[in-house]
Amino acid sequence: MSATTLLWLVTGCMMLQPLSTDLYLASLPGMAQDFGVTPAAVQQTLSLFVFGFGTAQLVSGPLSDRYGRRPVLIGGLALYLVSGLACALAPNLDWLIAARFVQAVGACTAVVVARAIVRDAYAPAEGARVLAKALSLLSLAPIFGPILGGYLQVAFGWRAAFVTLALAGLAAWIAAMRHLTESNLQRHASSMHPARLARAYLDVLRTPAFWAYALPGSLSYASIFVFISGTPFVLIKVLGVPTQYYGYLFAFGVCGYLGGTLICRRLLGRIGVARVLALGTTLGMMGGLGFLLLVLAGISHWTLVVMAQFVVMTAHGMNFPCAQSGSLAPFPDKAGAAAGLFGCATMYAALLAGMWVGGSHDGTLLPLASISATVGVILFAGTRMLANYGKVD
Repeated sequence: MSATTLLWLVTGCMMLQPLSTDLYLASLPGMAQDFGVTPAAVQQTLSLFVFGFGTAQLVSGPLSDRYGRRPVLIGGLALYLVSGLACALAPNLDWLIAARFVQAVGACTAVVVARAIVRDAYAPAEGARVLAKALSLLSLAPIFGPILGGYLQVAFGWRAAFVTLALAGLAAWIAAMRHLTESNLQRHASSMHPARLARAYLDVLRTPAFWAYALPGSLSYASIFVFISGTPFVLIKVLGVPTQYYGYLFAFGVCGYLGGTLICRRLLGRIGVARVLALGTTLGMMGGLGFLLLVLAGISHWTLVVMAQFVVMTAHGMNFPCAQSGSLAPFPDKAGAAAGLFGCATMYAALLAGMWVGGSHDGTLLPLASISATVGVILFAGTRMLANYGKVD
C-alpha cells in the first residue's frame, strides 16, 4: 500500500465524523417541519450521534488491537454505510435517531482505527506529518460540507444528505477492501479483557493532570457545539437566512477554527502549552460574553451570530491541540486509554451542550448567547482552577 493511498484512505475515514455532523445541519429545520416535532426533538439526531461516537471510542481501539485493523475498519465502514441508508429511509424520527446512533459507532470505528493504522505504519515523527497532512485535507469537510448540505436540502430535501453520507461510506469501504493490508502484526488477546480495560481507564480518571487538560478540551468543544447545534434554527428560522446560504455562514466560522490552529502552532514554541491554553480560554470567554452583551443591547442580526461563532471557534483552535497533547502527556504507557477517555469526555460535553441548546429555543438570540457565555465562563474558570496540575511545558 503506497503512502499516497494510505494518506487518502486515512483522510477519507477521518472525514466521516465532520461530514456526519455538518452536512445535514441546514436540514434540521426542514426535518422538524416534516416530522412535526420541536427543534429539541430533531436535535436528538445530533445529540445521539455525539453520544454514540463518544461511547464507541472506549471500545473501537481495543477491538482493533485484538482482532486487527483491517477487519474492524471494514466492519465499521459497512456499519456506517448501512446505517446511512437507514437514516435516508427513516419513516419517523425515532427510527432516524436510532440509525444515527449506529452511524456514530461506524464513524467512530473508522476514525479510531485510521489513527491506529498511522501509528502502526510510521515512526512517531513521520506519523505526525502524515496526520498533519490528513488534517489539512480534513478541514475541507466542515467548510464545504454545510454548503453542499444547504443546496441538497433546497433541491432534494433532508434525505439527500444521508444518501450522500452513505455514498461517502461506500467509497471508503471499497477503498479499504481493495487497498488496505493488515498493519497490526502483534495482536493482543487480552486487549478486550474487561478488568484490564477498567484498570487502565481508572488510572487515567484519577490523575489530576489528565483533567487539567481534558476538562478545558471538553468544555472548549462544548463551546463550539453550542453553535453547531444552535445556528441552523437561529439563522434560518429566527433571522430568516435562506437555507442555501447557511453553509457559507457556517464555513466562515470554521475558518476561525483554522486560524486558531495556526495561531496555536506559532505560539507554542514561544510561550508553551499552558499559556496558549490560558490565552485561548480567555478569548473563548470574551467571545461568549461579548455575544450576550450585544444581544442584551438589542442587536439581532446574522452578522453578530457569525462573528461570535468565528471568535469562539478561533479560541477552540487554540485550545484543542493543547488539550489533546496535554491530556496524554502523563501516560506514556496508557496513551490509548487516555485518548479514548479524552474523546469520550469531549463528546459527552458536546452532548450536554446540544441538549441544553435544543431545549432552550424561544424564537430569539438570547438562549444561544446566554449558553455560549455560560460555557465560556465555566471554561475560563475551570482551566485556572486546575492549572497547577497541568505543568507539561
